[in-house]
Parts: sequence; C-alpha cells; structure tokens
Amino acid sequence: MMSILPARFSFSFPTPTLCGPGVISDLPGHLAELGVRRPLVVTDPGLLSTRAFQRLREVLGASAQGTEWHLYSGVHPNPVEQDVRGAAESCVRVGCDGIIAFGGGSALDAGKAARILVRRPGLDLARFYDHSEWTGLLPLVAIPTTAGTGSEVGRSSVITLDSTGRKSVLFHRELLARRVFLDSELTFDLPAKLTAATGADALTHCIESFTCPAFHPLCDGIALEGIRLVVEALPRACANGRDVDARQKMLVAAAMGAVAFQKDLGLVHSLAHPLSTLCGMHHGLANALCLSAGMKFCAERKPGLYRRVGQACGLKVEGLDDRQADAATLEFIGQFLGSLGLKGKLREHGAREDLLDALVLQAVDDPCHRTNAVPVSAEDFRLLYRELI
Repeated sequence: MMSILPARFSFSFPTPTLCGPGVISDLPGHLAELGVRRPLVVTDPGLLSTRAFQRLREVLGASAQGTEWHLYSGVHPNPVEQDVRGAAESCVRVGCDGIIAFGGGSALDAGKAARILVRRPGLDLARFYDHSEWTGLLPLVAIPTTAGTGSEVGRSSVITLDSTGRKSVLFHRELLARRVFLDSELTFDLPAKLTAATGADALTHCIESFTCPAFHPLCDGIALEGIRLVVEALPRACANGRDVDARQKMLVAAAMGAVAFQKDLGLVHSLAHPLSTLCGMHHGLANALCLSAGMKFCAERKPGLYRRVGQACGLKVEGLDDRQADAATLEFIGQFLGSLGLKGKLREHGAREDLLDALVLQAVDDPCHRTNAVPVSAEDFRLLYRELI
C-alpha cells in the first residue's frame, strides 16, 4: 500500500533537513541562525533561467534587511577543479560568509569543496588528505534541484582534478552541510529524461551500498527502504513532474542513498566514473547503463546477493532458490530502467572502442570497486566494457 508523506517534516541525520513543498521559504531564518548575512550561491548556468532559481532569488530577496547575496554560476555538468577554485575565489573576493549550494550533484559538490579553498587558498586538492584538521569551514546550506546524488547530505565531494584528469573523492566530516532543504517544488520542471537518470543514480547508490560486504546494518536498512521508495515513486515522477508526493519521495530516497553509501559502493560506480570523465556522460545515466551488467557479474559469483533487493522492489522471491531470486531481481531492474528510457549501449552516448584502455585504467584506479560484493580484476572491467559498448 502506497504511503503519503506529510506536507512538511524535518529530521537530523546528522544534518538538520527540512522537507516538503515550499520549505525553501524558511531559508532566510536558517541563514540568520547560522550567522550568514552575505552568502555565495554556487550553481550551474543552466539553472539561472529556471523557475527553481527564480524562487531562490525571491526568497533571498525577502531576506532580513542588511543581507546580500552573490552568485557563482560556472559549475560544469561533471565538476572540475576550476569550478571549485572559481567559486572559492568569488567567495573571497566579495567577502562572503557562507555558501548556498543550489542545483544538482555537480553544484552541490563544487559548493562543498569550495569551502576548502576559501580556508586554504592555493591548496593542491590532490593533497587534500595531507591536512587532517578542517574545522572552521564556512557554513554550507545545500538545496538540491534533482533527486539523485544525495550530495546534500554527504561528507564527500567528487571533482575531476587537474593533476590527474580523473574524478577524485574529497572526503571529510566537515564537508557536511549545516542545513539541507528538500523542496519538491524545486524539482517540478526537471525533464522526464533527467528525472529518470538522476533517479537511477539514487537506485544504484542504494543497491550497491546494500550489497557492499562491510558490516553496517543501519545503512542496510536505509538502503532497502530507499530502493522501495525509488521503485514506487520514480515512474510517477517521470510521468508527472508535478506529482508532489512522488517528487518529495525521490528527494528523500536520494538522500537515503547517500547516507547508505557511507558504507561504500561497488563496481558499477567504478564503471561509471570514467564514462563521465572521458566521455562526458551524465553520471546517473552511466550508472543506469552499467547497473544490470554489474549486478549480473556479482550474482554469478555470489548467488543470493540480490534476494533482499528483490523483496524491496516488491517481488515475491521467498520461495525461490538463490539463483532464481537473483534472476528475478535482475529481470525486474532491467525492465524498470528500460521503462524509463534508460537503456541502450554506451556507444550511443559517446563511449568508443578506442577509449577502452583508458576506461579500464581509470576503472581499476577508482576506489569504489574495492568494496564491491566480489573482487573485480582489470580483465573483468575490460570484458564488462566490451559487453556494454
């Protein structure tokens, strides 16, 4: 039976998170609580003409007297180091005392990471881990306009660094936002194709975190409920972008996926990350196109791995043996993604055979597969890419 979310609700896990249509109207009061009177809004150029950004502008314009805000809108679809440096330089130049990261995962990641360079201008981000103490970062308010990465509640930022040309994960508890606003009205105008791709990202987070072999029962429970919410809500959000309940559930599911993957991820993300770096592919789409193949690879080597994933999807797998339960779950996931238009070969989205060596090299170096349910070799990655391309 489908549940209906309350009109407004909030929780802390650990970040104070406000949920519901229209909650962005509470932003000025929370900025004041954080002592932020001169925020920098970090976003991407595509959002500037949207109703979501116009709503943010209206809310900030209604802020308390004496508050002024500034804008950095140079974030790329797959954030690069210059996005972070540009935002940090803007923040320092105009004397901002806080950051509002507004948009999809790219804007959220860039906004989170910019605070590092505000604190230590000129730092080589590839040496981020050389510095263990990062207290005193500017307050961050995270406001997602997509339901996918869950970056708003995460302690990491994924940025392609100049020195490596690869996606790198900057991770520290101080990167957490101080406030999160999950406002379904800000996602109403997200196109169905992008709604599907970002939703597939959330689904992949939940599946990979649940099957990661690390012991973390709290994350396991969150991941399974996240899967259930995505399966229930994503088709409705794609069919009707103004379905408030579906949009709100997808925002919550995306946040749950990000909370769950503090347990870690798996080989699908290691397949997907190079596709964004080398082919410019949207991360959620890359995950969607790799998910079934990655799950099949794992299920063949560890039967029964996806039984509880199938149950979370609503399948009756209790009477099936392990391989049958996995097969039913894999079939469902493939059909589910296909019904949302998330199907086809990687070559249809910019991947080429001549990139195979580079894709494999980056996939092997990517840390996500190190916590995969089963070991993955370079040759395994090569065979998977060949199958997918």
